[in-house]
Amino acid sequence: MPKKQFRTESKKLLDMMINSIYTHKEIFLRELISNASDAIDKRYYRSLTEAKGGADRSDYEIRLSADKASRTLKVSDNGCGMTREELDSNLGTIAKSGSLDFKKNSDAKDEEQIDIIGQFGVGFYSAFMVSDSVTVETRTAESETGYRWSSAGTDGYTVTECEKQDVGTVVTLHIKENAEEENYDEFLDEWRIRELVKKYSDYIRYPIRMAVTKSRRKDGGGDKPEYEDYTEDETLNSMVPIWKRSKSEVTDEEYAAFYREKFYDYEAPLKTIRQRVEGTTNYDALLFIPAHAPLDYYSTEYERGLQLYSSGVLIMEKCKDLLPDYFSFVYGLVDSADLSLNISREMLQHDRQLKVIAKAIEKKISSELSGMLNNDREKYEQFFKAFGRQLKYGLYMDYGAHKDLLQDLVLFGSSFEDKKVTLKEYVSRMKDDQKKIYYASGDTAEQIKLLPQVEAVVSRGYEVLYLTEDVDEFALQMLRTYSEKEFANVCQDDLDLSSDEEKEALKKENEECADMLAFMKESIGDTVKSVRLSNSLKNHPASLSSEGMLSISMEKTLNKMPGKSEGIKADLVLEINAEHPIAERLRTLYESDRDTLAKYSRILYAGARLINGLTPENPSETADLICDLMLG
Repeated sequence: MPKKQFRTESKKLLDMMINSIYTHKEIFLRELISNASDAIDKRYYRSLTEAKGGADRSDYEIRLSADKASRTLKVSDNGCGMTREELDSNLGTIAKSGSLDFKKNSDAKDEEQIDIIGQFGVGFYSAFMVSDSVTVETRTAESETGYRWSSAGTDGYTVTECEKQDVGTVVTLHIKENAEEENYDEFLDEWRIRELVKKYSDYIRYPIRMAVTKSRRKDGGGDKPEYEDYTEDETLNSMVPIWKRSKSEVTDEEYAAFYREKFYDYEAPLKTIRQRVEGTTNYDALLFIPAHAPLDYYSTEYERGLQLYSSGVLIMEKCKDLLPDYFSFVYGLVDSADLSLNISREMLQHDRQLKVIAKAIEKKISSELSGMLNNDREKYEQFFKAFGRQLKYGLYMDYGAHKDLLQDLVLFGSSFEDKKVTLKEYVSRMKDDQKKIYYASGDTAEQIKLLPQVEAVVSRGYEVLYLTEDVDEFALQMLRTYSEKEFANVCQDDLDLSSDEEKEALKKENEECADMLAFMKESIGDTVKSVRLSNSLKNHPASLSSEGMLSISMEKTLNKMPGKSEGIKADLVLEINAEHPIAERLRTLYESDRDTLAKYSRILYAGARLINGLTPENPSETADLICDLMLG
């Protein structure tokens, strides 16, 4: 039989596909199994619609067999088979897909009955990535004659008649010899074949069977047990995806077991989310919110993304496009036959369906988190302890574009009660005359409580949010307002809690002491922008505040970031409590002993830095100044 040549464009495509289209060689088995599943689907559909003989659906199967001695791997099915013309057309022209033509020309509407996976006509040729020759033996139900297609790659192919008793197709791969950096022997090992089926084709709707080698104890044998090997047929795939089963048929324990096995967690998920959407875009989603963050979650090594299946066949391990970064903690999968895939089925086209699915999943996750917050606060707080920081990053990223989705999901510590509160809860308790949402930042809630400005605000009956994470203040500044209320840092200079009379009296006092305050500022140096009298420190003698957008807390956060060649500085203001005895003492020293006033100024500044969680700029000098004053 003379050898036929692939069409020129097909020959080029075959060479390109073998060497570059597919990312991993192992996916050849996924492609061949998917083609076998398609062939069975076609035969089953035709038996229903064309009254053509077909096996009972329970008799359909895909069978694998490996022979290390001959270096062959076989993938067999009892599907529709191919005629000689179909062999020449489908396998002689790469990217000519019989599955795609069948789907276009048939009236199959019920995807539960017929579900064509392969639509591009190149999956079969992935076999040449691991084999140096491929043989296809096939027969249709309408023919008594079988046909054999053989090829060693780009040099062409032959089609001849052959004897084949059963309807269906057998694809035989002669696996390549090992190369310097390639181990092809693995594709002849039972354990590796089982692993690949489990990974990529576990949810193919027909059983994938293989005779596997097992060991058992021999009968008799006396005191010393003897064992023998034997082979036994085993079904390698589970066939029915858990996400395709009715919700009422799946228990929480089954979901937890699936999650632990699939995503390698030792603990059950905190929440399981099922979603089935039918309409212009159809898909099933099974999502899990973990009970704890993985060790690498807040590192650059962590990869977000959902597993993507097309009709039960794994296409991508991590599809980043299906999850926004602020929901990157979610594990799970999406199964859809509607997505447009490229010819290797490993990459998605960025089409409308993908965006629709991603948007719907985003809303579903947000809705489920909101429901957990409202109906199971204890569980939500457990979730927020692990992943709340990520939600706050979501508020900050993209210039606050996601605030409507996320602002009611974040929690903060509060002066009101010893638990975290939502912004909605804070606003619901605001005083009638309260114009702003007050907050303060620090390393811990205990430290924040001791800030002079916090004590002053709380003493007036106002609630203060405690911001203890580095992202908190950035997130609130990006929000700007909540429920038409602006956010106000109690440690910044624009805090407005005084009456008009108090403001006027304080202004007059600062004017009267302007020279003294200027001297104190000069004594401290350029590390403070100014020194002023304040009436918002309650019983504390002095504290620091800041001017402008950059707060003290934000300064600390930014300076912790890598790659900062220069320290970022907030505009600091040293506030002196006008109602504290220290103020009168400072006035007296200005008139009688300015050297001592200069020392007092630097000590007050060092103490104020400590109160606000900052290290004194010159600890040695501060210690010496304190000793000098103690010695009189």
